[in-house]
Amino acid sequence: MKEPVVFVGAGPGDPELITLKGYQALEKADIVIYAGSLVNPDLLEYCSKDCTIYNSAELNLQEIIEITREGVDEGKRVVRLHTGDTSLYGSIREQVEELQKLGIDYQVIPGVSSFLGAAASLGVEYTVPEISQSLIITRIEGRTPVPDKESLASFAKHQTSMAIFLSVQNIEGVVAELTQPDGYSIETPVTVIYKATWLDEAVVQGTLADISHKVREAGIRKTALILVGDFLGSEYNYSKLYDESFSHEYRN
Repeated sequence: MKEPVVFVGAGPGDPELITLKGYQALEKADIVIYAGSLVNPDLLEYCSKDCTIYNSAELNLQEIIEITREGVDEGKRVVRLHTGDTSLYGSIREQVEELQKLGIDYQVIPGVSSFLGAAASLGVEYTVPEISQSLIITRIEGRTPVPDKESLASFAKHQTSMAIFLSVQNIEGVVAELTQPDGYSIETPVTVIYKATWLDEAVVQGTLADISHKVREAGIRKTALILVGDFLGSEYNYSKLYDESFSHEYRN
């Protein structure tokens, strides 16, 4: 019986933040194809000495699928190791479609996304009571287009918490979009976090008025998240969950 291909979310960077299930998949793998431009190579230490490892940054889609097909046909366990969680900017849909054409089964092991790792590093909560109860995860248009209805300017009108991926290289464009009429105030707090949870993590804090200058000064041009919203500010409210005057089914 042929083994299914296993897509594994590697986590945000810290090799200890992979899930136990993901770690076990790496331990058992005969072939690992990892996203070399983003995945911490320290994670490959979990693989056996006999495991064959490929860096997908050097491969196109068809080459990835051919390596996978050959491995599966030989009865080997193939792991496709993606950064963060595979459901966010992981590009697994196209791989799954190609595997299905070949009749190859697959399974997905979720991972800890970098936006979660970033919040943990900063000790912040995206959903602060009465300040923001929603989080928008998005990106600015670059070489990969974004649907018109999902522009940063349209999302900024909600003025809720926002985590912006794959966009720090155009931080000036991000600020311009976010501060369009009906968007965020220029004084809205912003944090840019480079390589969240990695040993060389770096944090730049400011507002929409000065974050572009600070990011350029820090030399950050990739592998960073832009976090925007009043959840980063000094205003907060206690939740009702632990309020002594608030009753619910577990506490009168």
